[in-house]
Amino acid sequence: MTVTDISGLAGIAHRYDSFFLDQYGVLHNGKVLYPGVVETLTKLKAAGRQIVLLSNSGQSGAFNARRLAAIGVPETLYDLFITSGDTALALAQEKRFAAAPGTHCFIIDSGSGHPGFCDALGLLPEADPARAELLLIAGSRGGTMTEADYAAILAPLAERAVNAVCTNPDKHMLTAGGTAFGAGRIAEIYQDLGGKVLWIGKPCPAMYDYAARRADVRPDRVLCVGDSIEHDIAGARNFGADSALVRTGILDTITDGERAGLYERYGVRPDFVLPGLIW
Repeated sequence: MTVTDISGLAGIAHRYDSFFLDQYGVLHNGKVLYPGVVETLTKLKAAGRQIVLLSNSGQSGAFNARRLAAIGVPETLYDLFITSGDTALALAQEKRFAAAPGTHCFIIDSGSGHPGFCDALGLLPEADPARAELLLIAGSRGGTMTEADYAAILAPLAERAVNAVCTNPDKHMLTAGGTAFGAGRIAEIYQDLGGKVLWIGKPCPAMYDYAARRADVRPDRVLCVGDSIEHDIAGARNFGADSALVRTGILDTITDGERAGLYERYGVRPDFVLPGLIW
């Protein structure tokens, strides 16, 4: 498969009806927007293209939309904001995994509060791991906690074979101090300890299927744009959509040779590579 370098989306936007855009690493770095983002969203909307923000966030799309508006992207610049947290709630409501009302749920998150689906499903947030009947891995405090810290917290849960749901599969995340390990890495630690994890989010097909239903679009009419080969590019390929990799976010400092090595590692290549979300 040939990977085509492009300078922006202007030359290919006409090929697609819908753009599935990652949030962190594509729109912003966790603090400020990348150059050209507002202009690109504005021109895609003006061209009649549907814009779906597709984020591996354990929080809801509504929560993320408020946070995004605070740094300069109003809701008028996109059509849908769908997160892995939203997908998890939908799957639970469809009885795709066990989350009975009254279940005591131990939550690992980024510190911004537990995802809304605990309230929606009648789950009881549980501060004591010894009482937990379900483990929710929705975020990471990898900027301040170590992997060993998390292993110590998770070991008793794994010993009791408490099932886990990971609503943010990202292994790496952007922080004020740079890149740190994400919720997906914490879920890997739990698996290494013998725990069982249900993964919900990119690159898992369920998230793309849910987004496609919400957006009412076929995969062959979608371009997925992201900064992660493991999640965004692999997820797009499994979904059956074209993909574009931006050179911002978690891969912004790697060389072309290192990026090619990641293509081989994950067995997938993007259709396009561009400097960022630029028109």
